[in-house]
Amino acid sequence: MTYSLQVATRTLVGKKNKLLRGQGLIPGVVYGHGETNRSVEIKKVPFEKLFQSAGESSLVDLNIDEDASLKVLIHDIQRHPVTGQIIHVDFYQVKMTEKLTADVPLVFIGEAKAVKELGGVLVKTLDHVKVECLPQDLVHELKVNLSSLETFDDAIHVKDIVVPTGINVLSSIDDMVVSVQPPRTEEEAKIEGAEAPVDVSEVEVEKEKKDKEVKGSGEEVRAEGKKEKS
Repeated sequence: MTYSLQVATRTLVGKKNKLLRGQGLIPGVVYGHGETNRSVEIKKVPFEKLFQSAGESSLVDLNIDEDASLKVLIHDIQRHPVTGQIIHVDFYQVKMTEKLTADVPLVFIGEAKAVKELGGVLVKTLDHVKVECLPQDLVHELKVNLSSLETFDDAIHVKDIVVPTGINVLSSIDDMVVSVQPPRTEEEAKIEGAEAPVDVSEVEVEKEKKDKEVKGSGEEVRAEGKKEKS
């Protein structure tokens, strides 16, 4: 699938970027190996739609003003810590003759027999792997077939992922991607379960009882004191 995005050269920088965001624009920068950094402004709605589909592992044809399009990756996005809104975007300009590295998301397909028939719990340890390849060989995602998980002893590791020609996986081949844990027994559920809730009324009754005992002890002490004085 081909992705493209139109952006414009940005003249506002620093604190003035707040003005852009108020106009539905996102400040960004385009950079690359041996390339001059370029500040850009991006329309918020089109970019969010693009990012939802392309992510950070798909090539994008970036058109700045009326210039010829550049091949870029959405290299990094910054979000507002409270609202979660995108407040800045980094585009990395690639060279089609130079290899790049990228994190490619894993998509899980098929059904695990150990889950469906044995009632196990699917445990995903990784959701992406780091790869190296030429830009034209980069894929948007890598599929992981769960059908090989037939027992609780089975697991899928990075080395088991089928990758297209031209892609070199940089993540450790022995890293576990996904496995299936056996269901908890009733005994384990009881142990791991939350402790029985405390009955507040019983606590209050107990407190009142102790208060009376303390009060009673105090009266006895005072009584003894009076006897000694008399």
